[in-house]
Amino acid sequence: MSAGFQCKQFYIAHDRCAMKVGTDGLLLGAWSPLPTQGNILDIGAGSGLISLMLAQRSQGLVPITAIELDAAAAEQGRENISLSPWPNSISLITADILAYRPTERYRLIVSNPPFFQHSMPAKQSGRQLARHTDSLPFNSLLKKAASLLDAQGVFALVLPYQGIAQFIQLAQSLGWQLQQHCVVFTKQNKAHRSLISLVPTCTSKVQAVHSQLLIHNLDGSYSTEYQQLLAAFYLKFPDAIKRPRVTD
Repeated sequence: MSAGFQCKQFYIAHDRCAMKVGTDGLLLGAWSPLPTQGNILDIGAGSGLISLMLAQRSQGLVPITAIELDAAAAEQGRENISLSPWPNSISLITADILAYRPTERYRLIVSNPPFFQHSMPAKQSGRQLARHTDSLPFNSLLKKAASLLDAQGVFALVLPYQGIAQFIQLAQSLGWQLQQHCVVFTKQNKAHRSLISLVPTCTSKVQAVHSQLLIHNLDGSYSTEYQQLLAAFYLKFPDAIKRPRVTD
């Protein structure tokens, strides 16, 4: 098993984390709509991957708070941050997000949350916390994010494509509206994940933007759009195809 993952500008050690670096976190860190002002909150930060990706994209200019419940993962996340080019841009706190009571509000909240429901428990307790919604039910996550977001804020998540309609319906019942929904296909005709952004219904009405992202072409190679999205991070992808993804 790999002890870590090397990105172009930072290294993620993850041998003490229940959940290792994977495609879900990489997608969310690259896709999330980056604010040009305000603060960012990373719920369930794990190894610090998503926070570090956002710090790289913002050149360390946007303050990031990362929350992680598992003590071992939080310790390793702090080590990864301290060794990165942006050690002063990210503050990683060991805490239960549901008990977190900051005075500030956030312009962007991101989360790669636990999403397995009614499935066999993982053998390791840390992996159980990281993977299963028992530790952070969707309705609790949505209510907590709403209480922490500022009036112009965005909540971005990565979730399984299966069940995403029910999640969006739940979010809408709790005062959210869908801003963006990108369906991620591992290969043609195989939807795997959903990248979504939500905004409060108290803001002006938005017209949801729907899109698709293909990871692998028929021949198994990475698609151009996937390479464009992750060119700033994957060692194997050339910088020349990088495209900016900065929004207010």
